[in-house]
Amino acid sequence: MLDERDAAGPGRSWAADVPDGTTPIRAAGGVVWRPADDPGPTAVGPGARRAGVLVCLVHRPRYGDWSLPKGKLEPDEHPLLAAVREVAEEADVRAVPQTRLPSVRYRSEGRPKVVDYWSMRAVADGGFQPGTEVDEVRWLDVDEAVRLVSYPHDAEVLAAFATLPAVTGTIALVRHGHAGKRGTWSGPDTGRPLDARGWAQAQALAPLVALVRPARLLSASARRCVQTLDPAAALLDLPIEVSGDLDEPRPGQQPDECALAVAARLTALAASGEQAGVCSQGKVIPAALERLSGRAGDFTTPKGGGWLLAFAGDRLLAADRL
Repeated sequence: MLDERDAAGPGRSWAADVPDGTTPIRAAGGVVWRPADDPGPTAVGPGARRAGVLVCLVHRPRYGDWSLPKGKLEPDEHPLLAAVREVAEEADVRAVPQTRLPSVRYRSEGRPKVVDYWSMRAVADGGFQPGTEVDEVRWLDVDEAVRLVSYPHDAEVLAAFATLPAVTGTIALVRHGHAGKRGTWSGPDTGRPLDARGWAQAQALAPLVALVRPARLLSASARRCVQTLDPAAALLDLPIEVSGDLDEPRPGQQPDECALAVAARLTALAASGEQAGVCSQGKVIPAALERLSGRAGDFTTPKGGGWLLAFAGDRLLAADRL
């Protein structure tokens, strides 16, 4: 691996110097934070200000550098899963992802490398033990961390983190998986079940929903929505609460009415301070997110897709695609 100190910044384009067909190396990591007055990650609570938080840096003896914890994706691994896993492996910290941070690009082993980052709240640690990959972990305020990191692109990610408001609630919002075609189902549409493709999507969503460490799982009343959360419920040992407030419009019902109901339910969940996993429907998710964000945007959500939502109280700060 080439020394990252020769790396380009996040904005560099590789179009001119990467051979056609070169596949970038993919990696992921996080800016992991805890309140500055905490004795350790196990005592972290929501609502800390960025000015009063400590962030985690790791020292890699192989390179003699200080950097944000990160690592390569395993085959077919989702970047967000990789980011949380690598933070746990390198810093021995369990963390809840909150918002997407800028990705960085540089050359490694003669190839372009892309590293995706998320802001993460530390919730537990296992008692770090020095190893050959990482031999020291430090918790520093953001200014100290910016001065210590070995690479400009890490400093830029930290600077982006420093501008974020404090996140107090996180929700994994997903749309149900594939359930065949409505025209081929003879029963009521609310009873239409997931098909084989939909069950595969539900299985893939389960570990992503689990990343936010939800205290509750809520589903729209359609059978396919409940089934989409079944693998997550089994993984987390949580019941699924069925709520008509998350349903798409019924015949004769105004779409705006449903969008308001979904937005209100998500806001109430976030304001409670509890993390949650929620499954709703494609005809209502985009409009609800537009209302929560206060802006028009592309919130189209494919079946089996979803969003990582970060709130400050009852205000949506970020909606990042899963």
